[in-house]
Amino acid sequence: MAISSKQRATLRAEAHHLTATVHVGQHGLTDALRQSADDALRTHELVKIQFTKNAAVTAKEAANDLAQALEADVVQVIGHTATIYRENPELKRKDGIPPWRR
Repeated sequence: MAISSKQRATLRAEAHHLTATVHVGQHGLTDALRQSADDALRTHELVKIQFTKNAAVTAKEAANDLAQALEADVVQVIGHTATIYRENPELKRKDGIPPWRR
């Protein structure tokens, strides 16, 4: 389900204005964190994740692991912040406003 480079660029621009919804602490990717990220993806599709500076894994590794576990795509990783995307067809509305803007 890989996204195209054009879609990725559009999602990067959209993600710029988002605040981090999921925060990864020193314990790294726990089951509770995966569930939290899954819930956020289900309701918003585009989710920004903030990693603490002393997290057990790097942001890039953790974002790739999390995206793979949740069947999502990594949009970008900058510093300690990653953005992931997973489409949810149930969230599509007729007005065309994406769920992360609501």
